Amino acid sequence: METKWLEDFVSLAETRSFSRSAQLRHVTQPAFSRRIQALEAWAGTDLVDRTSYPTRLTAAGDTLYDQALEVLQALQNTRAVLRAHTAASDDVIEFAVPHTLALTFFPTWVTGVRKSYGPLKSRLIALNVHDAVMRLVEGGCDVLITYYHPSQPLQLDPQHYDMISIGEEPLAPYARAGSDGEPLFRLPGTAAEPLPFLGYAPGAYLGRMTDLVLRQAGSAVHLDRVYETDMAEGLKAMALEGHGVAFLPLSAVRGEVRARRLVSAAPPDEADKLRVVMDVRAYREKPTRREPVKSLTQSLWEYLRQQADEHKGDAA
Repeated sequence: METKWLEDFVSLAETRSFSRSAQLRHVTQPAFSRRIQALEAWAGTDLVDRTSYPTRLTAAGDTLYDQALEVLQALQNTRAVLRAHTAASDDVIEFAVPHTLALTFFPTWVTGVRKSYGPLKSRLIALNVHDAVMRLVEGGCDVLITYYHPSQPLQLDPQHYDMISIGEEPLAPYARAGSDGEPLFRLPGTAAEPLPFLGYAPGAYLGRMTDLVLRQAGSAVHLDRVYETDMAEGLKAMALEGHGVAFLPLSAVRGEVRARRLVSAAPPDEADKLRVVMDVRAYREKPTRREPVKSLTQSLWEYLRQQADEHKGDAA
């Protein structure tokens, strides 16, 4: 039995909705249903009355709900005691950041913050997008910094989480520049001679965004996937060696583009159709009486909010 099954079950008991709980637990509804079924298999009895709507617990479910609350609270209290020995001090902010942003966007962003906000001690936790979000949800960081696009929304309840937009990140196709300064490979390719494609591994957030770009392209794009990895930095290294076309975030290739080592692989008149601009957002859990926020986190958040408001004013 896994503790996340109990957390799923408590969520279902409180929302009385499989779909709503799946959103709050950041999983698909089929995956959520399987986890509830796994808990029922462990318990050896039905916990949910599936004949009623809204969802209702069985008598056994009511009993487990009370016990689950006690178990989870005890585990949370124990975890808090353990984390007190190793957690960052009040003058350090813990950031959960997806790998690519951690390597590219985050260092430059922190430099800008320090110039106007002042000294900032930070601890970086680099994860994939899903795990970075879960780090925030499970209380394992002070601030989450991640991508956002309407086609791939994060299921973070605005009643429980604050959000601030802190930048933008274009994603576009790049290839190594030849001796003439032109890309070795230029989209869209042909059906007879598809271009070698350096792609993201299945499930990667930037892979889903790349798929979105290709679906929305003005004309058919012909690619032959010859390499894949989870990391944009890995794709960039292969593109620099001339192995194919890669869709990369601008912050990852800014230096290489400036040095003309990588160039756009999109036709000049199709460049806008072969790119997507993602928002870069910061999230934090809203402070409550039971869960007060670090004073340093609160101070930084107020600074970021002010910067965002000023940016909106300038844009207007």
